Amino acid sequence: MSQTLQAVRGMNDILPAEAEFWELFEEAVRSWLKSYGYRPIRMPIVEPTPLFKRAIGEVTDIVEKEMYSFVDSLNGEPLTLRPEGTAGCVRAVIQHSLASQTPQRLYYMGQMFRHERPQKGRYRQFHQVGVEAIGFGGPDVDAELILMGARLWADLGLDSIELQLNSLGQPEERARHRAELIAYFEARVEQLDEDAKRRLHTNPLRILDSKNPAMQELCAGAPKLIDFLGEASLQHFEGVQQILRDAGIPYTVNPRLVRGLDYYNLTVFEWVTDQLGAQGTVCAGGRYDGLVEQLGGKPTPAAGFAMGIERLIALIQDAGGEPAPSGVDVYVVHQGEAASRLAHRVAEGLRDNGIDVLLHCGGGSFKSQMKKADASGAAFAVIIGDDEAAAGEAQLKALRGETSAQQRVHVDKLAEAIIDQLIDTDEE
Repeated sequence: MSQTLQAVRGMNDILPAEAEFWELFEEAVRSWLKSYGYRPIRMPIVEPTPLFKRAIGEVTDIVEKEMYSFVDSLNGEPLTLRPEGTAGCVRAVIQHSLASQTPQRLYYMGQMFRHERPQKGRYRQFHQVGVEAIGFGGPDVDAELILMGARLWADLGLDSIELQLNSLGQPEERARHRAELIAYFEARVEQLDEDAKRRLHTNPLRILDSKNPAMQELCAGAPKLIDFLGEASLQHFEGVQQILRDAGIPYTVNPRLVRGLDYYNLTVFEWVTDQLGAQGTVCAGGRYDGLVEQLGGKPTPAAGFAMGIERLIALIQDAGGEPAPSGVDVYVVHQGEAASRLAHRVAEGLRDNGIDVLLHCGGGSFKSQMKKADASGAAFAVIIGDDEAAAGEAQLKALRGETSAQQRVHVDKLAEAIIDQLIDTDEE
C-alpha cells in the first residue's frame, strides 16, 4: 500500500473553520486599507531570482539560506518563490510605469515562502499583508504608515503590541558607521559567533540584530548608527516622531533595529509583542528610497510595511476572538422526487433575494437532514416534502433562539418571510 501523502513541512492547510476566521480578518484589513486610500495590486508568486538578489541583498539570510529557487527546465530561467512582497510590487510599478502617473498607495495579500525551521508563527509558506506608498518622500507618510498600524490594532482589540523605531540614515552615513562597526568588532573578534564572523566584512550591521544571548552585551556597546546621522536624516526622524507624539502613539527608539533587508534607509519600525514567544514581530517596515532606481526605475522615494497574518490571527485568538458562524441563513431540507425538484428552484429563488442557502444533497431521512441543518449554523430550515411541493409551499422553521417556531409559507412568499425574521433578529 502506498504511503499517504502529507503537506510539505511548514506549509499548512487552513481548514474551513479557521479559513472563515481568516476571511473575516481579511475583510477587516481591506476595509481598513480602503479608509486610508490604499488600492489593491496582485503580483505573481514566482519572480526572476535576480530581482530578490538585487533588492534584498546577496549577503542576507533570506538570499543565502531561505529562498526557494530553481531553474525553469524549459528555458533555463532562474526563478524564485517570492520570500517577500516589496520587490515584486516595485518591479510591477516600474514595469507598468505606475509611479510616473501619480504617487501610488498600494497593498497586497498573499503567500510568501522561506525555507526556515518551522515553529509557531514562523512557517515555510506564510501569508503577509504588504502596504507600499511609492512616490512620497516626507516623514508624514512614514508616520501615516505607523498610525495605520495603531488603528488596526485598536480595531482588532489588540493591546499587547508595542512600537519600536530607528533611523538607518542614508548610504554615506551608513558607510561611515560601517567602518567604525567593523573596527569595533575586529578588536573583539574572539567574542563573535560564527554568523557574526561571516558577516563582519559583508554585512556588519546585521550583527547588531543577532538573537544570540552571548552576543547581546557586545552588540549593546557597539557604535550606534544614530550618532553618524547628518542634519537632514535627523530632521526626517524627528519629523516622524513629532507626528507620533502629536497623535499620542507611544514608542521606543531602538538603535539596534536594523531590519533584515538591505534596501531600507531612514525610518525603520517594528510592531512587537511578547505574546508569541520568539516570533515577537507582527508588523515591520520603513523607508526604501533607493529601491526603485536600484531595480531599473527612475529615482523615486518609497516606504511601506508588511504584517504576518498567521501571527496576527494567533494574537486575536489568544485574546479570545472567535470565528463567526458560517454565514448561511437557510438550510433546505427535502425528501421525495417532486420535493427535490422544487427545492432547487426554492434555493435559487432565495439566493436571488440575497439570502445565503445551503441545499441538502445526498438524500437521507428528514431526521438526519434536520441534524445536519442544525449543525450547519443556519438560522432557518426550509423543509419541503411531496405534500408541500404539491401545494407550492414549504415549512419554515427557526433553528436558533429561544423558540423553534414553524410556519407553512407559499414559496413565492418565502424570501419575504425569511428577510422579515432576519431583520427582527438583528433588531433584538
